[in-house]
Amino acid sequence: MALEDAAKEVDNAFTRKGFRGLSCENTFGGATSFLRRSYTKDLAGVDLAITGVPFDQAVTNRPGTRLGPRAIREASALQAFDRPYGWGFDPLEEFYIADYGDLAFDYANTSAFPDALTAHIDGILSAGAGSLTLGGDHYISFPILKAYAKKFGPLSLLHFDAHSDTWADDDMTRIDHGTMFYKAVKLGLIDPARSVQVGIRTDNPDTLGVHIIDAREVHEKGPQAAVAKVKDILGSHPTYVTFDIDALDPAFAPGTGTPVWGGLTSAQAAIMLRDLAGINMVGGDVVEVSPPFDTTGATAIAGAHVATELLCLWCWNRKQAGP
Repeated sequence: MALEDAAKEVDNAFTRKGFRGLSCENTFGGATSFLRRSYTKDLAGVDLAITGVPFDQAVTNRPGTRLGPRAIREASALQAFDRPYGWGFDPLEEFYIADYGDLAFDYANTSAFPDALTAHIDGILSAGAGSLTLGGDHYISFPILKAYAKKFGPLSLLHFDAHSDTWADDDMTRIDHGTMFYKAVKLGLIDPARSVQVGIRTDNPDTLGVHIIDAREVHEKGPQAAVAKVKDILGSHPTYVTFDIDALDPAFAPGTGTPVWGGLTSAQAAIMLRDLAGINMVGGDVVEVSPPFDTTGATAIAGAHVATELLCLWCWNRKQAGP
């Protein structure tokens, strides 16, 4: 598609015919769906549904991630007219990918939120699509995992983060973005022996049996070695991939609630996400993008790139399997 088409394209989120193809709409104009995909609430024939969850009522420090889905969508307009770099195929041309919009929920009824999100993802999976979720704080992964575990059984978790989010909390009704993977292990939603956390650089002695590749190991041994270790742990088991943007060093992603120095570089993250091609990824999310704490927009740009790489990762195995 030629860039000259920008003069004829506008609001592709609503005017596009079908769910495939690049977009040459002006980056600075039009309705901002993720990668200019068509907005739809009808998932018939859709392979992968992008959905936003603008929730940040579980944070322990700075809020603002409720604005993350909108900012990630806007930042993704920079990528909508190029095939994703380095993958050797174009998922936007070959797969039916739609923007399913955001989860609707009552912001004043926080206790009802988890079940609403689980039902939202249940609906996507029941339609035969996969989901890629734009957060939102990291608690959202817990209700999402409940939906995925119903379909796939106990999952492998591939978790990029500065924090393990496995601090002990046996009250399953508490809504907290630092304890949800403790609960996921205790409820059998994830298999810790086949799960791995990458980029960790805060102390939590009880790993619950989850494998840890901390940030220092990535720096010292390199991202390729980290990927080899991850693949060995995950094997072919159905895997949910969650990427907290604070896995990146604050130099690359300052707009997040709990930044920690010494993190991954954007280059390391890009190498790892691309080299993970072949893992059995069934769903994923990118979370903790908080636009109010980054006036440059760099964090949202990083979030949009991570989401695009996760999209490619999800499509990779399906591409290899053929029609």
